[in-house]
Amino acid sequence: MFTHIMVGANDVPAAKTFYDAVLGALGHGEGNLIGEGHGVGYATSGGFFAAVTPRDGNAPSFANGGTIGFAAPGPEAVDAAHAAGLAAGGTCEGAPGPREMFPGAYGAYLRDPTGNKLCIWQAPKA
Repeated sequence: MFTHIMVGANDVPAAKTFYDAVLGALGHGEGNLIGEGHGVGYATSGGFFAAVTPRDGNAPSFANGGTIGFAAPGPEAVDAAHAAGLAAGGTCEGAPGPREMFPGAYGAYLRDPTGNKLCIWQAPKA
């Protein structure tokens, strides 16, 4: 369904540190600087994620109510990614744990250094 997701970043080195930590804990490699250093990108067979400075030159902003979910293989990976994100400059938006709305799911929420909201998610077993 998705080809890519891009979020705004006001500090590309801080974004790279944060996403290298979070996505690294989920088994993805280190991000690559893109656009002459105006962003950092992470490619997988399922799509592309990037944190970039806005092309229009205006300040980046985050969506109120918007959340980007990253898949985790299990609760341990959720815990590790959440801890890595906090250690790399993120803030907690919801501690790791079961998600009652979705029985069997386990997740955690973070905000990156710019304020973009992320969910690290281990989906319920089918």
